Amino acid sequence: MRKLVYFVGLSLDGYIAGPNGEIDFYPIGDEMVDWLRAEYPETLPTHARPHFGLSVDAPNQKFDTLVMGRGTYDPALAIGVTSPFGHMKQYVVSSTLGRIDDPAVELVERDPVGLVRELKRQDGMDIWLAGGGKFAAALLEEIDELVIKSYPVVAGTGVPGFAGEFRPTLFRPTERTEFGNGVQVSWFTRA
Repeated sequence: MRKLVYFVGLSLDGYIAGPNGEIDFYPIGDEMVDWLRAEYPETLPTHARPHFGLSVDAPNQKFDTLVMGRGTYDPALAIGVTSPFGHMKQYVVSSTLGRIDDPAVELVERDPVGLVRELKRQDGMDIWLAGGGKFAAALLEEIDELVIKSYPVVAGTGVPGFAGEFRPTLFRPTERTEFGNGVQVSWFTRA
């Protein structure tokens, strides 16, 4: 069975982005870009892959399906990109978006848990939960693995990694890697 993996970058105080969606304060560095290209190339948007020295058709390593909330999808729309991850099957969960004018992206207006459960039953690679925080909180019971890119910066406020009700959920650390700029990536599985 496929796993739902929340692959996300967080500040030390648990924010995905700043209050206006800012992510440019995260220190990435060449070492991390090399790692992303090799290990998680599918997490780099199709339109940005050449900027990262990756071909548009580079093979996926971990994920072939992406689920995201509207807040994660909106930045692509803001720059005129309707299919930001064209190298994967893309689902946007939103009750307010109305429609998506791109056949490569499927809008799901209800029951994100049902969607994820159905996707898990299908054949394929794992499913990337790209965010955001409200969406991740709604899917917490379905998350099988966390891959947290922890950036050595405090944001102060912004979009939390999980924005939902108080529901302590245990995960077990399984692996960690660190880059020269202080960024750590940690893997956790549901305990």
